[in-house]
Amino acid sequence: MQQLSARPAISFAAMPTVTSVGLVLIGLLIVALLAWIGFTLSRRKAADVTAAVTAAATAAEANAKLEAAHAVAEAKSAGDRVRREAEEEAAALRNRAKDAEQQADESRRLAEEQRRQAEDRASEIRREAELRATEVRREAEGEAQSIREDLREQRLEMERREHRLTEREERLDEQHRGIEERQNELTTQLAELDRQRAEIRNLEEERRRILEGVANLTSEQAKAELVASLEAEAKRHAHTIVREIERQALDEGETKARKIITGAVQRLASEQTSESVVSVVHLPSDDMKGRIIGREGRNIRSFEQTTGVNLIIDDTPEAVLLSCFDPVRRETARLTLDSLVLDGRIHPSRIEEIYERSKGEVAELCERAAEDAMAEVGITDLHPELIRTMGLLRYRTSYGQNVLKHLIESAHIAGMMAAELGLDPKLCKRGAFLHDVGKALTHESEGSHAIVGAELARKYGENDDVVHCIEAHHNEVEVRTVEAVLTQAADAVSGGRPGARRESLEAYVQRLERLEEIAMHHDGVEKVFAMQAGREIRVMVLPDAVDDIAAQVMARDIAKQVEEELTYPGQIRVTVVRESRATEVAK
Repeated sequence: MQQLSARPAISFAAMPTVTSVGLVLIGLLIVALLAWIGFTLSRRKAADVTAAVTAAATAAEANAKLEAAHAVAEAKSAGDRVRREAEEEAAALRNRAKDAEQQADESRRLAEEQRRQAEDRASEIRREAELRATEVRREAEGEAQSIREDLREQRLEMERREHRLTEREERLDEQHRGIEERQNELTTQLAELDRQRAEIRNLEEERRRILEGVANLTSEQAKAELVASLEAEAKRHAHTIVREIERQALDEGETKARKIITGAVQRLASEQTSESVVSVVHLPSDDMKGRIIGREGRNIRSFEQTTGVNLIIDDTPEAVLLSCFDPVRRETARLTLDSLVLDGRIHPSRIEEIYERSKGEVAELCERAAEDAMAEVGITDLHPELIRTMGLLRYRTSYGQNVLKHLIESAHIAGMMAAELGLDPKLCKRGAFLHDVGKALTHESEGSHAIVGAELARKYGENDDVVHCIEAHHNEVEVRTVEAVLTQAADAVSGGRPGARRESLEAYVQRLERLEEIAMHHDGVEKVFAMQAGREIRVMVLPDAVDDIAAQVMARDIAKQVEEELTYPGQIRVTVVRESRATEVAK
């Protein structure tokens, strides 16, 4: 039966829809036939069982009669005892016959029930087959209708395309005829132009011969000499004018800028700062180290897990180290450890309690630092959220320079320069004071600190000019106001002053090497020296290959390339040295 049911399934998947319906009907008929055969076999089996039971009963009854007759013959002398035993035996045989008849009835009933079930199953299978056939026929009719509609639409689309192609071919034919007519006209005009060009060429040849005879030079030689002389004269004249204008602009601009910036820096008194990622906590005695470690190190593990700061205990007498890149967490851990050492009770639950209290103290210190900075700058109307964010910068550093102190310096410098230039000092101070506020949220928001800070200031109602100073101080947004330029200048002065920031040795060496590489790539350069910690470049050129004008042009090109490729505080001076020496020996 499994083979018979598998074959129609394969055929049903491979043949068209109408053939599949026929095969399904044939399979259902085969299943019904097999069910009927099973029912017939069951009925025959029941009849055989009934016949066997009847034969057994008959044989048992005959045997009982024989035994009874024999018993009567032999038991006449025994009397009633033998007769009773025979009657009991006959009753037992009759009970067996009744049991056999009951079994036969039960077998007939089961067979009848199986037959009814087979008929019901066959009827159900037939109904399912009819429903499936109807559904398949409906799907086939729907697919056929859809295919007919698609073919109809394709035929209409083909007809439309043929119509458009016909129209396009007609237009192309008309255009082709117009192009042929135009080409004939152009051919006639070109022939006329060729004739006129030949006449002009003859006239020019005649004039050139006359001029060459007078000047004793060919036309190419005369043209080259004229172009060379004009180019040299124009180049020297232009460079002279440019150098004079640059000299005047540099003298006036540098004098005024030096006066403004020098005055601002001289009036600003600021300390030299250098932050690190390690804090030192002093202990009253070395015995306290063992109490900090705790039994099997449980106290130090609890401290590090709670604060997120590494606690380093080494051979340094009466001191331990706290190491963490997050300065706020490091300061919180320092206050926690100081309180634990002062209290003397050090265990995990006490560590968590003191840590929560230290977090509140650090938050208060941050807010107080922001309020002190505002008071020092003269700003009193910042939003409370901006004050809280500014306070976080108390523990933030940039190249060793404290960011909050850098903002205070920048605000003072911007205000003094604005006063010298006749601008509003309050607006410039506010923009410079808030220009790095985004550094407190850079790890929480996407984007640079300038854009993040500008969005934060705009969110809490700052002026558009102040927001522009914040977002434009690193040229990520085009500078549109003088206040934004002053913010950039104040930022550069505060970060570039001596002692304000430190630079790693690797970055310093790379910058010097890149400065020398930029200068060496120009033609005629003999030697290059980076001097004054990278603030000046001395370029030695070959005097035979580079003249004075080329030296000026080379200095400008090197300076422009340095501005485009490198990032550095302050200015870098480029000096091109061209030297000619004449040496003789007196004998």
